Amino acid sequence: MTMFQPIGVTSDRVVATLVAGLEIEFGRGAGEALATRFLEAEESDFLWEARASEHWLGAYPAHDEEDIELDRVAITGRLDGRWFVAVSIVDGDGMAQGLMGRRNFRSERQAREAFAATH
Repeated sequence: MTMFQPIGVTSDRVVATLVAGLEIEFGRGAGEALATRFLEAEESDFLWEARASEHWLGAYPAHDEEDIELDRVAITGRLDGRWFVAVSIVDGDGMAQGLMGRRNFRSERQAREAFAATH
């Protein structure tokens, strides 16, 4: 029987593991600062992977490449101890390609309410 961890526990563990690995490589104290920069640089991917719920909002026009189909997808989840709602740009293979916006919330209830109102 497989036991599943809640998404918040899993995403918090990923961040803690990232910090620990960076501290091993660059020394104590540097890990958290480097992890923050890494998370900011790769924010779209981390949020997409930490999502607990998603809903399709519509197509997103691809200006650079006409043969790529992109969609706007609202997501909600928890990353690094904070609940979020974001709008991701996702390609036809289900890979995050960008981020249109993100809001953080103190509670799951607040995030779910904002998620429900996202369009």
